[in-house]
Amino acid sequence: MARLEVDGNKSIYYEDLGGTGQPMVLIHGWGMDNRCWDGVILPLQAAGHRVVTIDHRGCGRSDHDFADLSIAAIAGDVVALIDHLGLSDVVVNGWSLGGAVATHAASLLGERCAALVLTAGASPIYTQKEDLAIGGMPEDVDGNVAAMNEDRVNFLTMLATAICAKPPTDAVLASMAGAFLNSSARASATLGELAHLDQRDMLMALDIPVLSFICGQDGFVSPDISRWVAQNHPRATGVEFPESGHAPFMEERKGYLSALNDFITRL
Repeated sequence: MARLEVDGNKSIYYEDLGGTGQPMVLIHGWGMDNRCWDGVILPLQAAGHRVVTIDHRGCGRSDHDFADLSIAAIAGDVVALIDHLGLSDVVVNGWSLGGAVATHAASLLGERCAALVLTAGASPIYTQKEDLAIGGMPEDVDGNVAAMNEDRVNFLTMLATAICAKPPTDAVLASMAGAFLNSSARASATLGELAHLDQRDMLMALDIPVLSFICGQDGFVSPDISRWVAQNHPRATGVEFPESGHAPFMEERKGYLSALNDFITRL
């Protein structure tokens, strides 16, 4: 297994799956792990891309006992991995909360980042602001975190059922619930950050192409947030899947791969 030491003697798990073309780092959503991308890894490699996946600190096979489980710390791990692998001209692709991680990582990478992909990304905001009334409410996030900490097993099992717009197979549901339950109990603090996240200035300062996947039936990240990115970032493109829930790379796999590959080809 490939591991990278970060933050002293702690380590994160990653997979450098090879390829000689455009490097792409796939960043999973909150509480999941890099296995969520398995359905798109081989097609992306077949298209010529160098694919790298990572487990957030506190998730999957990365160490779970980090003191700092913040979005900024996870973004720092992404940058450390890119440094470690000697990559440049990198596409960072973040799903859900991983979108906030990807936006932060792109900001840190500067000219080494070729493009940002937000796959139903929780970026640049997740909850409503005084000047932007889209998304949920901060108290909803706080309530979900409290409910999770009170009854973690049942809450996370229920959460897995809500990812897809159409009911997944029992095997897929078990896989997603298993990933959630394998994450650190303390990772609820990472989720709690979304209550007050505001990356608008950070996102708008990125002078790179941005692809925003908009999922019309998304029960986690408001489609209006993903549309806002497509409509307001000067170099953004939006791709909408009206019938998709929160995981377009699972529910709209062919369309997702086609749009992603087209976007990368145009870089």
